[in-house]
Amino acid sequence: MNNLNNSVTLTLIRGLPGSGKSTLAQRLATQTGAIHLETDMFFVAEDGVYRFAPQNLSVAHQWCQRQTKLHLSQGRSVIVSNTFVRHWEMKAYKTIAKQLNIPLEIRVCQDQFGSIHQIDPQTIEKMKANWQP
Repeated sequence: MNNLNNSVTLTLIRGLPGSGKSTLAQRLATQTGAIHLETDMFFVAEDGVYRFAPQNLSVAHQWCQRQTKLHLSQGRSVIVSNTFVRHWEMKAYKTIAKQLNIPLEIRVCQDQFGSIHQIDPQTIEKMKANWQP
């Protein structure tokens, strides 16, 4: 499939919890008019409350990937901010970009603002240990 609009891009923002991924993604989305997506959005209920359910994490990732493909297919740039600790976690998005002939940019956040989702420090340490630069 050809990229009909050369200005359409896919940006992946990766980093550990609390590194500034969502903040950067929101700022870039505002500046560029891109759609900001992240897997955590799947867990925000209609009342606006975040309710994480680990058993639905796979479904949430699939939702984020489908939304990304949908918006890109409609000619909208997309910014996805997820942890993406391991390279394989970005594979589905790389495939979408390749299928749609959309330029892909990957950015890494390394600041330490503290997680807004109260993630256990041991979990973050495990993510650090598994991080692939």
